Amino acid sequence: MRRVVPVREVMKKNVVRISADDTLWIVKEIMDLGSVRHIPVVDRGALVGVVSQRDLLRASLSNIIGISAEEQKIFLEGVRIAEVMSTPPRTIGPDEGIQTAAQLMAENKIGCLPVVDGREIVGILTETDVLRYFALLPASGAS
Repeated sequence: MRRVVPVREVMKKNVVRISADDTLWIVKEIMDLGSVRHIPVVDRGALVGVVSQRDLLRASLSNIIGISAEEQKIFLEGVRIAEVMSTPPRTIGPDEGIQTAAQLMAENKIGCLPVVDGREIVGILTETDVLRYFALLPASGAS
């Protein structure tokens, strides 16, 4: 029988957070510079949502096609994160199993789960983390 691997063993512990009052331009800059696709959104330290690369694209695509980089920046600076973030955020505890996390992500068609211990964000688990974990498992039952 395989042991239950807790999310804390697979999650990323260094989590970039952003304020609900920040703008899409800041999100775009963070995502571009940090190769990040999901960012937890906080309001006075409390998790209130998640903004993803998909949210950024959905909010801006129809509005920025065919405009200059400067016009794009002006548009993105005018959109607050609170207007486009996914809320309420689905979360998971650090001691929950990775299989539970994978099932929750698949059922809800989401790309990440902020990992919370009480009210504190202690990590983030992305679909890439889950795929990497399962891809590295040894094959079972093969002979």
